[in-house]
Amino acid sequence: MNIPELLRFLSEHFSLSHDEGSRHILSFRNPSHYEAFLNELQLNIPGMDPEIRERLKTAALRQGLAGFLESADLPLRFRRALRIEEDLRVNVHALAAQEKQINPGIPWGVRRIRAPEVWSQSTGLNVRIGIVDTGVDFSHPDLKYCLARGVNLLSRHHWPHDDNGHGTHIAGTIAAAGGPEGITGVAPRAILYPVKAFDNNGAAYVSDIIRGIDWCVQNGIQIINMSFGMKKKSAAMEEVVERATEAGVVIVASAGNDKKKRSIDYPAKLPQTISVGATNRERRIAGFSNLGPYIDIYAPGDQIRSSWLGGKHRKMNGTSMATSHVSGAIALLLAKRPGLTPAEIKSLLRRTARPLSPLENRTKGAPGELDAYRLVRRRAAAKPAARTTKKKG
Repeated sequence: MNIPELLRFLSEHFSLSHDEGSRHILSFRNPSHYEAFLNELQLNIPGMDPEIRERLKTAALRQGLAGFLESADLPLRFRRALRIEEDLRVNVHALAAQEKQINPGIPWGVRRIRAPEVWSQSTGLNVRIGIVDTGVDFSHPDLKYCLARGVNLLSRHHWPHDDNGHGTHIAGTIAAAGGPEGITGVAPRAILYPVKAFDNNGAAYVSDIIRGIDWCVQNGIQIINMSFGMKKKSAAMEEVVERATEAGVVIVASAGNDKKKRSIDYPAKLPQTISVGATNRERRIAGFSNLGPYIDIYAPGDQIRSSWLGGKHRKMNGTSMATSHVSGAIALLLAKRPGLTPAEIKSLLRRTARPLSPLENRTKGAPGELDAYRLVRRRAAAKPAARTTKKKG
């Protein structure tokens, strides 16, 4: 691999513009080549604009870099050593609900999964949960006891404040402790780390999500809540998810809101994640939820009331909302049994789930709805989940 030649190519084709559609991820197939590339960047390279060099430094991911290329075509001489893929835009999995009435207390979804019945044994005390999302409203009364600083990947020098609302809603369902005027989440004594990768429109680049997952691994996060998805598979995303799982991090991902019966969104479709579909009050699969063989567990996701910007509350629909119930339930479990692996947790979730409504015509072995009480109370040793639960595709 000719590193100086690659740097000359990048200096000519790595643009400082932010034109949508021109952003890509370049991954080095050989880690030693990536290390050599980073080392070369530290030098004063003759003929290279210092501003370009600094931008390349900031664009670095763990095994590659992400930025705006003027051309998506990688020269043949680099293709054996590098992989290039579009830095896709990813969107959160939430839909606005018509009902916005404020009704403090324990939301129906938290009651449905029987979380209050667990609180005498576990409240998720000090379990660290990373929320890769739009940030969190740090001033919200429901969340004042559960938030750590986290990180803002869109502006490193600022706190990860929420300018959309989605991340605050997710945080409330997981760990709110708002007292008589607010709501109570599934694991009210867990610690939430907001990882702001999504902008005010609820959209993010894959590369920023990769940085967020890496940050979680490096900072000892135990659970990552990923309430978002995309239709295309990203090899760079799959690599970082696999690394995080191997490090013992549990990744919970929403399946998507497209009503698909045989497919779900990425990254939930990856076998390392726990994929979550949504149910309604009738214990049926919500009309908007993706479903089928790729789902690991269902949880309440219809008309879910939780925290919102400005100290308010709002009802939302989506597999995003279902995913936050599952992340909270896993926190209750890990506070009591901290040694469980991601595979063991996935197996326990499936084995302790309650059947869906008979109207769903469930087939044998199909996933059921989350039951936090049975999950935490289960005493039998968990069996590792088969890697064929979800196929790569």
